[in-house]
Amino acid sequence: MTTERYVRMMAGIFVTVSLALGYWVHPGWFCFTAFVGLNLFQSAFTQFCPLEMILKRCGVPSAGGNCGCSGK
Repeated sequence: MTTERYVRMMAGIFVTVSLALGYWVHPGWFCFTAFVGLNLFQSAFTQFCPLEMILKRCGVPSAGGNCGCSGK
């Protein structure tokens, strides 16, 4: 998997878990949901994503414009 897929997967997990915690534990957890959404929004414009930087340092490959096709 690439860094882009990991970022999408982790964002989905964080949003789902924080929504569940906000519903069943305390509404303050909805702030974490908003944080994840705002981070995704800003990264679309600035190309800055802390999780992607961490994944790259851990050696996870980036898609780098490769569509995953075999080149045919």
